[in-house]
Amino acid sequence: MTGSPDARTLVSVPPALRALLFPEGVGGARLLDDASGLAAALPGTEVLVTSWGAPVLDAALLDRAPGLRLVAHIGASVKFFVTPELFARGVRVTQAGQAMARPVAEVALAFTLALLHRVHRFDHALRGGAEWSAAEQAPPRHELLGCPVGVVGASRTGRAHIELLRALGARVRVSDPYYAGEPDVPAVPLDELLATSRIVALHAPVLPETRHLIGARELALMPDGAGLVNTARSWLVDEDALLAELRTGRIDAALDVFDAEPLPTGHPFRGLPNVLLTPHQAAGTVEARRRQGEIVLDEIARHRAGLPLRHEVTPEALERMG
Repeated sequence: MTGSPDARTLVSVPPALRALLFPEGVGGARLLDDASGLAAALPGTEVLVTSWGAPVLDAALLDRAPGLRLVAHIGASVKFFVTPELFARGVRVTQAGQAMARPVAEVALAFTLALLHRVHRFDHALRGGAEWSAAEQAPPRHELLGCPVGVVGASRTGRAHIELLRALGARVRVSDPYYAGEPDVPAVPLDELLATSRIVALHAPVLPETRHLIGARELALMPDGAGLVNTARSWLVDEDALLAELRTGRIDAALDVFDAEPLPTGHPFRGLPNVLLTPHQAAGTVEARRRQGEIVLDEIARHRAGLPLRHEVTPEALERMG
């Protein structure tokens, strides 16, 4: 793998995840098994490798790390721990979110196909003990070829999903205020996309303006028999409104993200035959984890060599990131 961390690098990544991210090890880097001892371990650190659950890097914590020059996050969003103080001190930030775009896009594609073919409904019926003749019953099924699919958010993952959809012959349109449209993938207003898509896939970031982007009004615009795919964040959807719509049986949904995680065992989503559920694991492939480690090590090597970072997060970019 690229890069050779040394004692100036502090790796704050859970041990269970470390072997997947860095199968060849992390050289002479100092390892921190949990974030509680981070303040004590920071002095002398030039590069800090962070994971989910990293503490907020505020002035008090940064005072312990006068030599810190790079924060390399193995995940995607850095908003929960990066502060203006970090940038003010000249510390650069990078992240490995690109590594997770492909697996999440593949799960979104799997969800899309499952909803079109009503695989989840058949599975629920057979596992629930329904008679064969009853289990055979489902709303009309459709192929992906020529299918109108709406993608909300032309993010890294959104674009990866679009590429897969187009390769299989879907007719894709996108709603995103920063997307101007491309040949054969036009940009359309959200309401139009919702009203004319058989499947709607959410790939928008978590921003103040995307809170409950899909609510009762928007769900009502979706055609009977349509499907909603969410592998992004539950922030984007009014979950109560979605539950109410799903209970009517009018639309289907495939969800990897929820307001409450872990999803309570008694949550109504678990009992609906028109819902496909996974436990927020769309990005968790072996290949993605290894790419995350490769990106982090490569960014450290580029930092040490004085080269531009490939995945740098600037203060301006942070404003538009989820």
